[in-house]
Amino acid sequence: MSTNSGAYGENDATDNKTTGTNENETATNASGDAANAAGGSMNASDHNANAAGGSADAGDSSANADAHNNSSVKAEDSAGSTDETLNAHVKGASGGKAGNGKKKGWIWAIIAAVVVVALIAAFVVIRNNQKASIAPAQVHTADSVTIGLKLAPTNLDIRNQSGSSLDQVLVGNVYEGLVARDSNNKVVPGLAKSWEKNADGTSYTFHLNRGMNFSNGDKLDASDVAWSINELMVKHYHDSESLMNFKSVMATDADTVKLDLTAPYANLLWELACRPGLVFDKNANYDMKTQAVGSGPYTVAKFVPNDSITLKANPKYWGEHKAVTPTIVLRYFGDDNAAVNALKSGDVQVLAPVTENLAEPFVKDSEHYRVAAGDDTDKYVLAMNSKGAKTSDVRVRQAIRYAIDHKQLIASRGGADKPLGGPIPSLDPGYQDLTGLYPHNVDKAKALMKEAGYTPDHPLELRLTYANTYGTELGDQLRSQLKPIDIDLKVNVVEFSTWLQDVLKNKDYDLSMVDHNESHDFSQWTQDTYYYNYSNQKVKDYYNQAMAASSDSQRDALLAKAARVVSEDAPADWLFNYRITTAMKNGVTGFPLNLNQTLLPLYNVRYMTPVK
Repeated sequence: MSTNSGAYGENDATDNKTTGTNENETATNASGDAANAAGGSMNASDHNANAAGGSADAGDSSANADAHNNSSVKAEDSAGSTDETLNAHVKGASGGKAGNGKKKGWIWAIIAAVVVVALIAAFVVIRNNQKASIAPAQVHTADSVTIGLKLAPTNLDIRNQSGSSLDQVLVGNVYEGLVARDSNNKVVPGLAKSWEKNADGTSYTFHLNRGMNFSNGDKLDASDVAWSINELMVKHYHDSESLMNFKSVMATDADTVKLDLTAPYANLLWELACRPGLVFDKNANYDMKTQAVGSGPYTVAKFVPNDSITLKANPKYWGEHKAVTPTIVLRYFGDDNAAVNALKSGDVQVLAPVTENLAEPFVKDSEHYRVAAGDDTDKYVLAMNSKGAKTSDVRVRQAIRYAIDHKQLIASRGGADKPLGGPIPSLDPGYQDLTGLYPHNVDKAKALMKEAGYTPDHPLELRLTYANTYGTELGDQLRSQLKPIDIDLKVNVVEFSTWLQDVLKNKDYDLSMVDHNESHDFSQWTQDTYYYNYSNQKVKDYYNQAMAASSDSQRDALLAKAARVVSEDAPADWLFNYRITTAMKNGVTGFPLNLNQTLLPLYNVRYMTPVK
């Protein structure tokens, strides 16, 4: 569990997507420019059309003149009439017409000259417009980008220090893993370019990229991979327990690593895309609390605890994700308003996350800022103590789920978050839409409460205990929503340390609310000793079968079954799936939107501004 609210190769996709968006915007602008240019061309074409029209008119006039001349010829030819009177009339008429022809000749000459001038002018306009449309935009690309974040790491020792803030800054940027994740939370190649597993899923062979090195210049090969994982398991570094069924790992040659399991483990690759799969330099000697020697596109140039981290592009970086911005500064803001002011003043160019309400001024100022929301795996869980004196009654828990208006909760937060009817979010395996299991239905909730023995004259008093990091608004809203079904909710906002002791450790609570942000964390619902106090053998069986599955599709189907059972049992209500809102200056590209509170690939971030 974590109160923090990411991914490498996935982030490539995110970056690409973000870049694509920006590129699309650029393309739109370019199209706009092209449209303007086209408009200019069209105007020029109009000139051409007018000029052509003029020519056509002139031509028509010429044609009329020719026709007139032809008439004259015919008249002259007709002078051979035997009718003298008629011949005299025709000759007289013919002699008069010759004088008008000279005058009209001058007119046509003038018209022709005007037409030529018009054509030349139109040509010049078209050329100028074409030049304007193809002239490259004059932009400046900043050498440094400053990003405002919320949760600061207390040190850089990613092997021992918990907290997603370390993963956010170090994984993929400074340290790289055997495999990585993309913006959809899927496993993609990392230091290993490919891999295969044996038929029963107990042995994996990884084939490494060649020519890899650490930022200190040391070569990175299979021996570093095997050493890193063995150190993890032997010294029980953070998250070592997540590498379930681990048996052994060894380098079979400089480019190949073989990892064996005691039994199949469907989450192995995903876990290797996280901390357990990070590869360190077995020969390097440095203080991991304040320094870092990795193989990623950036190095840590400066670390100021609880304040900032300065990243510099790694000149020895081996891969395709070479940093496009030489310096990235990460600044941490504990105060939301200070963070917003920093973006407004230009001290930072990106702010992630920002609440929907605080982002409103930036949304309105689209000339200077862009605001967008990305998906994440955060689940705002309203836990209902399954062994509580009052909440062990499934009718009470079901009534609470029916009584909660999730749309109203989401709307009050700005509308970016998504409804979530069960324990698995959309970016995790096994997700299915379970929001239909307990739709908002106050009448049904009241009926269940009455069946459980609670009425307006005999309301149910419950305690809602949660950490003050979440503010008071959600508690107030829940109290208001549960009142119509005869629940008197006492909201108890406490220090996080108090919550850890009272709720997480002692399980002394009726209801509690926590943002569970971890990905692939369904196993919580299989642990009888976890603070939910929830136990269901069918759920455990489905989960164990899922973890032993021979294919991802089989795993996902089993997880989906387990998640449905949990949701039906109502040991909790899932208030919403938190989505990350990011605000940034226009001109920033390549910043990942999905998952950016746990993994934040920065290699493709850049900030471009017009040259004034």
